[in-house]
This record gives sequence, C-alpha cells and structure tokens, in this order.
Amino acid sequence: MTLLMALLKRKSVALSLLFILIVVVAAVFAPWLAPYDPTEQFFDGLTIEGAPLPPNSDFYFGTDLLGRDLLSRIIYGARTSLIIGVVSNGIAVIIGTLVGVTAGFVRGWTGSLLMRFTDLMMSFPALLLAIALAAILRPSLWIVALVIAMVNWVQIARVIYSETISIAAKDFVAVERTIGASSLRILFSHLLPHLLPTILVWATLGISTTVLLEATLSFLGVGVQPPMPSWGNIIFESQTYFTSALWLVLFPGVAIIALSLSFNLVGDALRDELDPTLKGRL
Repeated sequence: MTLLMALLKRKSVALSLLFILIVVVAAVFAPWLAPYDPTEQFFDGLTIEGAPLPPNSDFYFGTDLLGRDLLSRIIYGARTSLIIGVVSNGIAVIIGTLVGVTAGFVRGWTGSLLMRFTDLMMSFPALLLAIALAAILRPSLWIVALVIAMVNWVQIARVIYSETISIAAKDFVAVERTIGASSLRILFSHLLPHLLPTILVWATLGISTTVLLEATLSFLGVGVQPPMPSWGNIIFESQTYFTSALWLVLFPGVAIIALSLSFNLVGDALRDELDPTLKGRL
C-alpha cells in the first residue's frame, strides 16, 4: 500500500493507472460494454456512396469501411492488446529471468553459453525477427503472443544477468558461502529478493513494447487476423480512407499511444520508487 500511495502522489502516474484500469474493465466486460457486435455490418453504417460514417448519435466513433461500429471494435481490440501484452511479456520476463539468473549465478561454461546465445538473439532486429516468425507460423492470438515473447526476452536476460553478477559479488553472499549455505538458499534468500524490483519494473515497462509490437505486426498483416479486432488491424483495414475518414486512424492510434505511454509512466515511477539511488531526484 505504501508503494501504491507513493505512485498515486504523481498526477501523471495516477492518470496512467486510471486509464489502464479503464482499458482493463473495457477488455474484461467487452460483451456488455460494446454497443454492438464488433463483426456486425450495418446497412445504415455506410453513406449512399459506400463510405464510412463519421461519429454520430448512433455510432459514437463512426463506422469502418464495412459499416461496422468502430467503438465496439476498439473495445474488443483492447482485449486483444491486453491479452497479448500481458501473456507475451509474462513469458518473456520468465524466460529472461531464468536465463539471466542461471548465467550470472552458475557462471562457467554454462553461463557463457547462455549469454552467447542471448547475444546471438540480440543481433537480430526484433521487429524483423518477429515478422519472419509470424509469417512462417500461422498467425493467431496465441501464436502472436508467443512470437513477441520469443523476441523480447533477450533484453531482460541481459539486464538480469548483470544484476545477478553484481549481487553475487556482495559481501553478504560471500559470508553465506563461507558458512556453507547451499546455492538454493543463496538464490532464494538473497538473489531473487534483490532482483524482484528489477523484474517488476521490466514486467511493467515491457507491456508497452508488446502492445506496440502487436499493433505493428497486425498492421503489417502478420499479426492478429480479421475478423478478430485488433487496434493494429483496424488501422490496416482503413488505409484507403486515411485522408477522408480520419477517425478510423485517430481513435485506435490514440488508444495504442495512450496505453503504451501509461505503462511506460507507471514503469518509470516504479523504477524511481524501488531504486533508492533515484529517490528525490524528481
């Protein structure tokens, strides 16, 4: 509670948490909050010329090029973004933590081999690697989440590896080894508790990266496939109306930016609060 109160004292973080809460509620209760079925095409959802309708009293965010309610699709798209963001980032954090802790604590040829593999993975551009993997595999919600996790764990592993080496060199760890403490005791009693703040910060900041990456893959056509709504494929489907129907890009684009920025602000605030060397600087 003390940490939460400290975060809420910052107006930007409080607003970010509020927006995240709104998105979570919208995603969880999408069937009840969405005005219409996101895949339903309305005969009165297009103009006489067959163009999308602008925001009006029947369709608050307007309609898309197929006459579907844009607000409903954005609400359901929040579910897609959050599922992929949380699941893929959770997998990435787990893999990265396991690799980083093992390499930094065990050291020797095992640690060297793990970090050389991590360096090899880091040499590939994350976006290009994600596009290649998503194109090879058949894109679906869970495949996209897995692909994003496979390209995101390397940065976490590198950070955790450095932190583990630093903590393992502390005097209290040397004392534990001297008195004959087991490796498991040192790992769970000293290393992991000291690594927890770093893991928590990465778990928060990483969601913004996964949300942006999912939207990018969906926009490029190798992410979540229609008719499942995704903020990225909503923008992709609206390419022919970028200039004449700005709302088709504006609303999902603002949602992507706002959610990513919110998680970044919360993650930065967590880092500041959990790292005593940064307190009092802001």
